[in-house]
Amino acid sequence: MHSAETVTLARLPSGVPVQTTVHTYEPADGADGPTLYVQAAQHGREINGTEVLRRLHSQLERADLTGRIVAVPVADPLTFDRVSYATPEALDSVNSNMNRVWPGDADGTLHERMAAKLWEFAGSADAIVDLHTGSPDMLTHTVYRKHDDQSRELAEAFGVDLLLAEAAGEDAEEEWSERNFGGKLRVAATDAGIPSITPELAHNKQLVEPAIVAGVEGLLNVARNMGILGGAVEPWDGQTYRNHLGRVTAETSGLFVAREDLQLGREVRPGDHLGWVYDPTTYNVLQEVEAERAGVVYSITREATVTAGKTLVGVALPLDDGLDEDDPFADGDEAFEI
Repeated sequence: MHSAETVTLARLPSGVPVQTTVHTYEPADGADGPTLYVQAAQHGREINGTEVLRRLHSQLERADLTGRIVAVPVADPLTFDRVSYATPEALDSVNSNMNRVWPGDADGTLHERMAAKLWEFAGSADAIVDLHTGSPDMLTHTVYRKHDDQSRELAEAFGVDLLLAEAAGEDAEEEWSERNFGGKLRVAATDAGIPSITPELAHNKQLVEPAIVAGVEGLLNVARNMGILGGAVEPWDGQTYRNHLGRVTAETSGLFVAREDLQLGREVRPGDHLGWVYDPTTYNVLQEVEAERAGVVYSITREATVTAGKTLVGVALPLDDGLDEDDPFADGDEAFEI
């Protein structure tokens, strides 16, 4: 049984409501069972998740469910309409990124109010999937909170080849507090005891068929794993790495040129040359871009104009398993490959 509800998330200064649609799929006989909450387009330019939920819709309408799925295809209409990652400062100058304010505040800023309204649905779920989209050159992957076994199980059920474990709170690096990562939906959910994952489905602004298919299959498998849908759960056979710690950033602003042989899935070690940042007016090389830690390349910046601090290459690090920190592949483990 399917129902759709128009929900007012907040109001603009003019009084115009910011609204979205919440879809609920549940057993026709009213039977009680687990609830999965899934949302997309929290960042408005990340549209693959929205298409995933549209395609899932027809399957769920016909499915024999033994639990509930609550789906929000456009979590942030403000950024969706602007094809943007964050809102303009005029709308929320304090919290322009909705994924930094969860579980929200009903009396807070615009994004805090929007998050609080959606948390009324997400906060009572048994599991949460927050669909996102990465950069144009990125391996599709799923992020979960490190040391959270239930979230890891959820990530494995989603089933993409690459899982990234992300430390949070006291286990995280200094960057965590500096960038307010504690306000991510995934973190707020696991803090509340709700297993949660963030799949990153290919790149933004474009509908990418392999990523959409991966998203649909992943959600169906999660629903099977939770007992909401019948059928066999597809086993996971991928690799797990650590998120964020291996990122290589621009030391200065300029144009970034990646080496021609730098490919996704490539294994790198400290000191490996990855590219150059140069001054576009003088042609002087400002930075020889090198890997700082050993791992596997999962994202490469192709938008060449970069500012200081921007991530140039994302390097996923193997989970700590007793290997030498400077050489995590010392025992012969091979890099993740696509």
